[in-house]
Amino acid sequence: MSLEVVILAAGKGTRMRSDRPKVLHALAGRPLVAHVLAVARALDPRRIHLVCGHGAAALRAALPDPDLHWVHQAEQLGTGHALAQALPAVDPAAAVLVLYGDVPLITAASLRPLARDAAAGALALLTETLDDAGHYGRILRDGAGRVTGIVEYRDAGPDQRAIREIHTGFLAAPAAALADWLGRLSCDNAQGEYYLTDVVGMAAADGLTITTHEAASHWEVLGVNSREELAALERRHQSEQARALMAAGVTLRDPARFDLRGRLQAGRDVEIDVDVVIEGEVVLGDRVRIGPHVVIRDSRIGDDVEIREFSSIEAADIGPGCTVGPFARLRPGTRLAREARVGNFVEIKNSVIGAGAKINHLSYIGDCRMGGGVNIGAGTITCNYDGAAKHQTVIGDRAFIGSNTALVAPVTVGEGATLGAGTVLTDDAPAGKLTLSRVRQKTVDGWKRPEKKPSR
Repeated sequence: MSLEVVILAAGKGTRMRSDRPKVLHALAGRPLVAHVLAVARALDPRRIHLVCGHGAAALRAALPDPDLHWVHQAEQLGTGHALAQALPAVDPAAAVLVLYGDVPLITAASLRPLARDAAAGALALLTETLDDAGHYGRILRDGAGRVTGIVEYRDAGPDQRAIREIHTGFLAAPAAALADWLGRLSCDNAQGEYYLTDVVGMAAADGLTITTHEAASHWEVLGVNSREELAALERRHQSEQARALMAAGVTLRDPARFDLRGRLQAGRDVEIDVDVVIEGEVVLGDRVRIGPHVVIRDSRIGDDVEIREFSSIEAADIGPGCTVGPFARLRPGTRLAREARVGNFVEIKNSVIGAGAKINHLSYIGDCRMGGGVNIGAGTITCNYDGAAKHQTVIGDRAFIGSNTALVAPVTVGEGATLGAGTVLTDDAPAGKLTLSRVRQKTVDGWKRPEKKPSR
């Protein structure tokens, strides 16, 4: 029996107090529902159906995935009603697994037993036993331990509320059986909604096998209904990621002050200081050291690189043995060759920096192709934009660029050339020669600085 997944994501999320659909709020840099989709795909379903309602246009824009089948729930009349909107598009011979767009930490390991049992013709539930079951729906069993139904907290009596086994919301069942049960649902309850959980009592009455499986972790089944709950899940998720990295050999100076908002591939003996944020796809080579308060996004960093404090790196490729920072900014398209050095308050964009080149202080390098062994003096900028188009600067090997130099692109500096401090270079500088442009210094005798007249 094939598997189809239905993700319920139509809720408004009133307690978030936001114009954004709740399932689009981010956890670890990705929308909540994106985490759920990743787990769904890990189960290799035949099809994924996503039920949307509030903010449907924003949801579609954020998830342009071609493999999704979109289902619109015009009125939010409960989980049973939401699933009923999707079932007409589901193969009646398939098994259906129900997930929730606001429960981001669920794992494939906890869901596979449900999918397996549903494929065998059973109704499978993911449950949990809690010391304090709170406002969850309670699992009802008969004297033989067979599941007979689920009662929602608002509809439960005192004895039922004392039950510690709860339903997490996740279930799987044959599609044909679900369609029959959903067609018989009633909204005669405390909330006036069509509860999906009512199908459990119907399944028991029909004599269908009902199986239960315990969630591996309490955190897996927690949903997000408020910003406080979102923050709690964020910290839990970050803690798990930090543990995994440390188990793989990464040193985190303070695991509680590290955020991974994407995927990190790290080599051996990597050291990461406090308040570092990793976003997107990042690869770190062996013996990389990252100082505090650094942000790295979608970049590759080679062996033996040191990233010093308060640096920002995005879509950059840093070769082995380089030093970056402190307070450096590497923008998209930056490539540093082996042992290049980028110092404090240096910004580089769309440029190739040659092996052993040094840009140590207060400079902007944009749209530049720089050779090896170049020295860039403090205050140097490439003037790459003329107001309409970008232009390239080419600097040959071993060139020396004096402080406070402006290179007005397009311009080329030859190999071994020297530019005097304060030069504004508008024409190519020949290889091996000194080029400078500055007015002759003079002193004006008898000049006096203007003085303010005394106030009356």
